[in-house]
Amino acid sequence: MLNFVYQDLANQVVEVSTEEAQHMVRRLARDEGMLVGILAGGNVAAALKVGKKLPSGLVVTILCDGGMKYLSERFWDDGKLDRKAQS
Repeated sequence: MLNFVYQDLANQVVEVSTEEAQHMVRRLARDEGMLVGILAGGNVAAALKVGKKLPSGLVVTILCDGGMKYLSERFWDDGKLDRKAQS
């Protein structure tokens, strides 16, 4: 779990694995045309987890990093993560 300065301000902490975040980065690039970084992918994955638990309402997250610095990373080519998430 990440340590951040204002931990007492958080209502809830939602854990997201690196693989989930990477899958979301690929999904956002493929489906939405958004080139975001792994932190932003993790934020969206966490927001979706929160949204699934709510009977109604709105979930807002921040896309806090871009994907340019991750273009050379191997996870872009790792389609097995996408197939695993779809099953």
